[in-house]
Amino acid sequence: MKVGTSLPTLPADDPLGAWTAALRARADAKLDHVMVGDHVSFHVGFGMDGLTSAAMVLAAEPRLSVEIGIYLLALRHPVPTARQLATISELAPGRLTVGVGVGGEDRHEIEICEIDPVTRGARLDECMRVVRELSTGEKVTFHGTHINVTDAQILPAIQPAIPLIVGGRSAAAVRRAGVLGDGWIGIWTSPSRFARVVDETAEIAAESGRGDVSWKHAMQVWCAFGEPDVARDRLARSMEKLYRVPFEKFEPYSPSGSPADVAEFLWPYVDAGCRSFNLLTVGPDAASVDGAAEVRSLLNTCR
Repeated sequence: MKVGTSLPTLPADDPLGAWTAALRARADAKLDHVMVGDHVSFHVGFGMDGLTSAAMVLAAEPRLSVEIGIYLLALRHPVPTARQLATISELAPGRLTVGVGVGGEDRHEIEICEIDPVTRGARLDECMRVVRELSTGEKVTFHGTHINVTDAQILPAIQPAIPLIVGGRSAAAVRRAGVLGDGWIGIWTSPSRFARVVDETAEIAAESGRGDVSWKHAMQVWCAFGEPDVARDRLARSMEKLYRVPFEKFEPYSPSGSPADVAEFLWPYVDAGCRSFNLLTVGPDAASVDGAAEVRSLLNTCR
């Protein structure tokens, strides 16, 4: 089982030093990867570019991989995105996984990029197709409803291929994962639902002629480590501030407490087919790193 964490909020006085120290701590703890997010302008302008953040992590700490969750590919053109991916691949081959999704919590973020929110799913499908084809190094001509390219080429070819895993809870997202993705990345979903999606994506892939997918299903989980009541309150405050929704809506999917408590919560997802966890940790960073490392150890020990 692969386990990684998000990074802490960086202090204004020494962001680079704090960034480097946080990465070193995660690598020393033998975590598998760092999860970075992606937003252009979330709610009040918040965000960091996912591919820029990934490149910085990969360059700064060679012992870690990166999973982007979730990159808003539909807000970008696929040709320059493919170039960015090829550049990162030259630097750190095999160390990047890109989760992609349509976005949805903030429609204004989509609109200010001059993308019609109604069409973002279809646009994402076309972007994924073009990025995949360009990753081979061959010339690509694609004329879709939203994306049009003629004789586009990105060299060198990306080797090994960068996995694209699809986020989203809708039926369209699940189908996208089966037809175009290397896996599905869940959030705020039950283990039984996760297991159903694992089965559905395999069926859809087989129907689409993709019988040899090396699935990389993943799960993003908000969590907090510490004394149960304190950890829960800390987690609730953070999530309510970000999402502007009462914590009770998230609580069934957001564990808190000891590393053993969090690992026990995650085991049913392992049984359902999850192979990678992105822990979006809340609280002191040292406790988050130590807790995530213990969770990783527990999940890689037979019950």
